[in-house]
Amino acid sequence: MATGAIRERTAVNVASVVGTYARAFADVVVGSKADPARMLEELQSMEGLLAQNGEFRRVMENPSIPGEQKRAVLDAVMQRTGGARPVRNFIAVITDHRRLPLFGEIVKQVEQELNDRLGFAEARVISARQLSDSEKQMLEAEIAKLTGKRVRAHYQQEASLLGGAVVQVGSTIYDGSVNGQLERIREQLVS
Repeated sequence: MATGAIRERTAVNVASVVGTYARAFADVVVGSKADPARMLEELQSMEGLLAQNGEFRRVMENPSIPGEQKRAVLDAVMQRTGGARPVRNFIAVITDHRRLPLFGEIVKQVEQELNDRLGFAEARVISARQLSDSEKQMLEAEIAKLTGKRVRAHYQQEASLLGGAVVQVGSTIYDGSVNGQLERIREQLVS
């Protein structure tokens, strides 16, 4: 079998596994009426903890350490962080099934899954300057009209834009920056 076909099949399998776990956790969150933002925040916090603490991650990923001991370590960590039971159980299942190396991808997919189910769109807004609260509200209202969803916007500044803003929602980019406008004018003049 060709190496490219193996890589492609592996990528499909990883995406399938990631999607399966993400959908299952989203089912639990939505079904139990838990606070989705809190559950996601706790997952992201645990992802950060696993990334920062190599010893903790090695214990959780080590196949020679019995599952009961791993869950005891996880319970101690969750007790110290005040983590919710569904998050603890989810991480225990991922650990038991040796999927912890995929945890970062799973957390990203959980976020997407929860957003889809709850009608949210994640938007990344890059502007040339700090936007006022009223400008942010107006921009978020426009994004909501375009997407038909409620908006969670994340803002950052980039002075090189000269003015305006670039908004990314999923794979769609809305370029309202001065740079973007100049580029469109240049393309019109060339053609």
